[in-house]
Amino acid sequence: MALFALLGACHPGPAAAVTALGLAHAAASGRRPRECALVGAAVLAGQLSVGWCNDAVDARRDVAAGRRDKPVVRGAVSAGTVRAAAATALAACVPLSLAAGRGGALHLTGVAAAWAYDLGVKSTPFSWVPYAVGFGGLPVFTGRAGPRTATAAALLGVGAHLADVLPDLDGDRATGVRGLPHRWGARRTRAAIPLPLIAAAALLRPERAMAVTAVTTAAALAGGRVPKAPFAAAVLTAALLITPRR
Repeated sequence: MALFALLGACHPGPAAAVTALGLAHAAASGRRPRECALVGAAVLAGQLSVGWCNDAVDARRDVAAGRRDKPVVRGAVSAGTVRAAAATALAACVPLSLAAGRGGALHLTGVAAAWAYDLGVKSTPFSWVPYAVGFGGLPVFTGRAGPRTATAAALLGVGAHLADVLPDLDGDRATGVRGLPHRWGARRTRAAIPLPLIAAAALLRPERAMAVTAVTTAAALAGGRVPKAPFAAAVLTAALLITPRR
């Protein structure tokens, strides 16, 4: 039971999505199975460390906001255990990233940026920067991508940030979090989510820009009733953009 609670504290949805996208990009880029396995393990370790760090740092805020969806708030796992898990995953991420070959240091830079977000940047107007850094460097690590792909991935990261924060805006604001989306408010944030995603598609896969526009706009319109729809659209957009051309 405690193990399931610990896994629930790692933000399993985003962690699984980013790991799957990293693995898919590595495979689509022609990396060998061993390299793909190392890339997947490194990305997963990084995502676990970031998710656990987030729940450990935000434990008091989550209690104050009554976030019963959080295992720490329910008392299913202690903040200390989550903190130790974050440190362990981070320690594993370092050798895994470096063993995966070129781009390992860049991946670690992205993980460090994500930790910086958890440790305070999330409450500043620059809350989008760690997402841009982390997502921008990810395809360089997973598939040795060039500047165009890295720029598109950074734009995807900005869109993912806006979409990921949207469901928790009110609770976050009540506990003192003042990132860029919190300063904008839910309406402006929902309206802005499609823009970086469409820009990424136009830059990387212009033939799919219309599909991305339709998906992200529909998700933004649905965001008021289904708050997680925009994040699902951001993941779908990333999947559309990394699918190799035939």
